[in-house]
Amino acid sequence: MGKLLSLLARDDSNCCSSPRYDIFLDFENAAPTDTERDVFEEVQRVLLDSEKILEEIQCYKGAGKEIREAIADPSRITQERAWRAVKPLVDKLLRCYQHSLELQRVVPRLLGSLVGGAMSPTQHLEQQQALVKQFAEILEFVLKFDEHKMKTPAIQNDFSYYRRSVSRGGLINSELPPDEEPHIGAEVANRMSLFYAQATPMLKVLSEATSQFVNDNQQDLENTTETLSTMAKVCLRMLENPKLVAQFSREETSLLVLRVMVGLIILYDWVHPSGAFCRSSSVDVKGCVKFLQQQPPAKAEPLLNALRYTTKHLNHQSTPKNIRALLAA
Repeated sequence: MGKLLSLLARDDSNCCSSPRYDIFLDFENAAPTDTERDVFEEVQRVLLDSEKILEEIQCYKGAGKEIREAIADPSRITQERAWRAVKPLVDKLLRCYQHSLELQRVVPRLLGSLVGGAMSPTQHLEQQQALVKQFAEILEFVLKFDEHKMKTPAIQNDFSYYRRSVSRGGLINSELPPDEEPHIGAEVANRMSLFYAQATPMLKVLSEATSQFVNDNQQDLENTTETLSTMAKVCLRMLENPKLVAQFSREETSLLVLRVMVGLIILYDWVHPSGAFCRSSSVDVKGCVKFLQQQPPAKAEPLLNALRYTTKHLNHQSTPKNIRALLAA
């Protein structure tokens, strides 16, 4: 099941101190047990597609030049050139959107395995490391995708041009070969438009899927939020402990754990009725933010911005002023 340290214990010097979370989550090599295998294989198929989706969004170039030329000189030639540039890009955007629906479908099943039953959150983390690893990979994918999306304004511009072209008809409906004609129905196009209008669309999908899971499984609300907060604390402890970091065989694993920690805080904030920032929260937001601020800006800023702009309760009156000040841009 992978390397595992289970040393959950209180500091001997002070019986009233906060618990220490020295669990090593093997985000690199954890393999599924027989009881995990069915869910693991279903989620793994989605994760394999996630790699392709990331590649598509990372190399997204946009059709700004062709669109500008078609608007400035709306001749048949310029419009056809713009359409031929935009159409394959919209096909990519459709695949990304369809992948978000796959995440929406599979996340509740994964959560059901990670928070249900008689095991405590700590036992789930210890005994279901392969599913924990997959949950972490989903969180990393979501944050990576949204980071690229936020840096690519061409996405919305291209899709807006596509919808305008389709609504105008003319050339698009009469003069292009069948494989270049529009194939996205109006309802799907509307949903895609709403999806890409979000600053962090994948994170919104993940948050909504998690919230829906809790709504459908009210008996697991406490287990879900406790699992999210426990895993966030474990991630922070792993990053703070040089001995645990030394067990990573790949340098990029540290950044994965960093992203996962932030994603867990955001999910907790969406799912817990009082959010992640109030005084009664079981998430160590202050510790996580301070650790982030010690990292190089290129790593830290996208994640700090995710906490600033994609959480639900940061600006709520229940959030202490010192936490708001800590996250001030």
